Amino acid sequence: MIEYENLGKLNAPFFEEYKKSFEQTLLSGWYILGKNVNQFEKEFAEFQQAKYCVGVTSGLDALILSLKSFNFEKDSEVIVPSNTYIATILSILHCGLKPVLVEPDMRTYNIDPKKIEAKITSKTRAIMVVHLYGKPCDMKPIMELKEKYNLMLIEDCAQSHGAKFFGKLTGTFGEFGAFSFYPTKNLGALGDAGAVITDDPVLAQSIKRLRNYGSDIKYYNEIVGYNSRLQEMQAGFLSIKLKHLNEITTHKRKLAKIYFENLQEDFIKPVQDENVFDVFHIFNVRHPKRDELQKYLLQNEIKTEIHYPVPPHKQKAMEGILVEQDYHVSEEIHATTLSLPISFYHTEDDIYKVVEVMNKF
Repeated sequence: MIEYENLGKLNAPFFEEYKKSFEQTLLSGWYILGKNVNQFEKEFAEFQQAKYCVGVTSGLDALILSLKSFNFEKDSEVIVPSNTYIATILSILHCGLKPVLVEPDMRTYNIDPKKIEAKITSKTRAIMVVHLYGKPCDMKPIMELKEKYNLMLIEDCAQSHGAKFFGKLTGTFGEFGAFSFYPTKNLGALGDAGAVITDDPVLAQSIKRLRNYGSDIKYYNEIVGYNSRLQEMQAGFLSIKLKHLNEITTHKRKLAKIYFENLQEDFIKPVQDENVFDVFHIFNVRHPKRDELQKYLLQNEIKTEIHYPVPPHKQKAMEGILVEQDYHVSEEIHATTLSLPISFYHTEDDIYKVVEVMNKF
């Protein structure tokens, strides 16, 4: 069986380093906001070529605290792609703001810059882009709109650790880059974890204050904050894995190359652009008979995933919240997309086997 993902196998090469880090942290007696968090924040900021990094509990919290830092008035509007994972939209709602959905580009699955301006109103305060599957958005026209309308920009980089647009890292275009380190990510922890990067010292301090009960000094609370602190254990694990992130990315790009060069044209493969450095957190294809294809692959001992089966505006939780409009591009993507195995532990032979089976469908 070729599994879609196996976190035990994925993390096996790092087990000995993890054990050492765990024991050191355990014996230190310091488990919250200690040297591991400080070290990882410094290392990840350097990796991302950002001035500041603040570790938080999850990718969702990274988005929420970023939005909270702006103190937007209630019901302000935030532009967001219509095919994103639900967390992006939840962050907007939890801040008392209004998500305004914009359809993606069918070629890239990222927000379509040509469709953003029509959705901007006098209440629009920010654009929240999502670098879906590890592919950077088309940032040039988005940055032009940001400047034209004086909007804030938050990048949801949950799937794009190390991805680049014209040589510039995702997360470094806007005021904030929000990252998830969920275990399946290219840079994954052994539990929930996240971070926010920024070049603005005031915004960085705002995130630090918000993540820790609104406090700069222990027991003195300046604002209404949260408990959203990156754990010492997870920070230690992330520092270890960060040292291998370029190796992980190189391997996944090598596996993606096999798919690109050998999958038949029956399958709609991700668009390629020499100016975009894609890190392939997910390698997805589209096919009109997606469900049949997935069942066929499972019968042939190949597991796949769907990211994501239901678009946000069709989720029960969004009934009466998201304005019902025609999001046909998003719906077609959600109905036809299929994610193929592309883990760090997969071998080239694994991927050639997947290709061989798929080409017989």
